[in-house]
Amino acid sequence: MTSEPSTFRSGFACFVGRPNAGKSTLTNALVGTKVAITSSRPQTTRTVVRGIVHRPDGQLILMDTPGLHRPRTLLGERLNDLVTSTWAEVDVVAVCFPSDQKVGPGDRFLVKELAKVRRTTKFAVATKTDLVQPERIAQHLLDIAALGRETDTDWAEIVPVSAVNGDQVGLLTDLLLAQLPEGPELYPEGELTDTPEEAIVADLIREAALEGVRDELPHSIAVVVEEMGLRPDRPEERPLLDVHANLFVERSSQKGIVIGHQGARLREVGTTARKNIEAMLGTPVYLDLRVKIAKDWQRDPRQLRRLGF
Repeated sequence: MTSEPSTFRSGFACFVGRPNAGKSTLTNALVGTKVAITSSRPQTTRTVVRGIVHRPDGQLILMDTPGLHRPRTLLGERLNDLVTSTWAEVDVVAVCFPSDQKVGPGDRFLVKELAKVRRTTKFAVATKTDLVQPERIAQHLLDIAALGRETDTDWAEIVPVSAVNGDQVGLLTDLLLAQLPEGPELYPEGELTDTPEEAIVADLIREAALEGVRDELPHSIAVVVEEMGLRPDRPEERPLLDVHANLFVERSSQKGIVIGHQGARLREVGTTARKNIEAMLGTPVYLDLRVKIAKDWQRDPRQLRRLGF
């Protein structure tokens, strides 16, 4: 006689943390494939990406959010609103504290904000444990526990993980799943994200554009996919996906940086993005990428709307 599976659980969890705390890398590690873009630049994530973890005993839907920060622009305010509206709707909020950095004012600000959300279960995750020595991890865990006491936050779990090495990623999945309510599958088997393909493509182009650019540029880059579709005259066994995208910056000096000397930088961005899009969508891609100026778009409500914020 086969034993019946125990209770099936399903629900939502989100990773929050200050910018560059390892949230997107952790989301990808739990899902087992890349669903969120990652970069060494802070504030890479600008949308809530859902990654879906399928297990025989449950389904965990992960919501990866932008880093919470003290905003300096209208874009920054909107990203923060996205974080606080997300964590009010999920079953578990997991705060990421990178092990290679001390618990600081940014973490305290975030946890104090989170303390206002009373009903939600709260986890603390010490990320990037592969970057530090064991004694540093031990001190980091004590500091996280102390921050919980100081802000009247009751951590259901404090878990050290390395998304890069896979250390304790399975354990974190088990612990998150255990906190979810009993319920049916919310997404079909095999579906790993519900992010529209255009949004994934725009993110992959922005990820490629962010690598190796100067500090002032990352926040100024936005990407809009203007047109995307399979080329009609191709045979079914040799498809080609045409992608026409605009990469927006705020000033003409930034346009020069992105394009590079005789277009070399833009060609590099296009090649990297095209390979990543092909790997993600499983189809050969023709990428047409143009750089345009949208003056001071981060502060202009009309332009923010046009760029999808």
